Amino acid sequence: MNLKVDGHSPIPIRRQLMEQLRHVIEGGGVPRDQALPSIRELAGFLGVNPNTVARVIDDLKQGGYVEARRGKGVFVAAAPPARPSPHLRATFLQDAVIRAAALGMTADDLSVGVLSLAGIRPPAIRGAVEILLVECSPPELDFFARQLEAHLPVRVDKMLLAELAAVTRRPKQSGRWRAAVTSFCHLPQVERLLKGKGVPVIALLAEAHLETLHRLAQFPSGTRVGVASTTVETAHNLEHSIANANLPNIALVGVCPAEGAALGRLVRRADVIVCSSAAAERVRGLAGSTVQVMIDDRALDQRAIEMLAALLVRQNGDGPTPAAPRRRLRPHRSIGRKS
Repeated sequence: MNLKVDGHSPIPIRRQLMEQLRHVIEGGGVPRDQALPSIRELAGFLGVNPNTVARVIDDLKQGGYVEARRGKGVFVAAAPPARPSPHLRATFLQDAVIRAAALGMTADDLSVGVLSLAGIRPPAIRGAVEILLVECSPPELDFFARQLEAHLPVRVDKMLLAELAAVTRRPKQSGRWRAAVTSFCHLPQVERLLKGKGVPVIALLAEAHLETLHRLAQFPSGTRVGVASTTVETAHNLEHSIANANLPNIALVGVCPAEGAALGRLVRRADVIVCSSAAAERVRGLAGSTVQVMIDDRALDQRAIEMLAALLVRQNGDGPTPAAPRRRLRPHRSIGRKS
């Protein structure tokens, strides 16, 4: 594998390494079922923190690119997900790099330029800044934090919604946060608790992976689909994302956490269960061979990342700004359908 990270790039090292490994796996640079170098070996070769490499490997596991085998290491998955036309993507990127080099641009110049045109402009964010993430459960906190830190140079301060009221009463406690982010259902409460603190609040949207929606769209008409996750809140969020696709061939028959008798009842009513990876073992144990299990840990909507990045760019590292008007990212209801 030809991997290289640049510690001086405004693109986070975790994001650099994640994208390179995905590209290598998608392009067949590491054969399926072959072991990856150990975390320690990768960290030593690249000169980066082993914790960063471990988080990248965890991200790849969540995405279905690799799998851990007890006592043997981490292996490329037998059927890793493939983004559309990996060969065309590789050809396009190679052509762009060659054209940029002809103009005297480095690869870093090119990557920053592309992000700038997209409205993200990472050089304007001077170093990692701290943002507050508020959610109702530890799994949701971990999910959003991983995604945000993988895409932006930010440090995420994770906090449960139940703890926010007490924390905001402390003098100057909120002064270190450049922004607060939460999901749509908690937006009004978080805005109320942070009112007058000078911390803009942004609502983030997480969607089911397109691969999941495409697979669901292939099932026969009338297929019954249930949704399970570690908490009922995350299950409802995943169900809402699937419902927004308006797939005419499936019928959503309910959601439940991956514990208790409710899961057994849901499995008996469903032909397919969509669940998080954390709930997969429990779901598979009940589903047997009669119910198909699909794993989906959702993906943070790119527009949400761009919105947060644009806010940080406007602040330009100069400290907190007055609370901005409510920023909403409204779910689209056309995924999986032609306009």
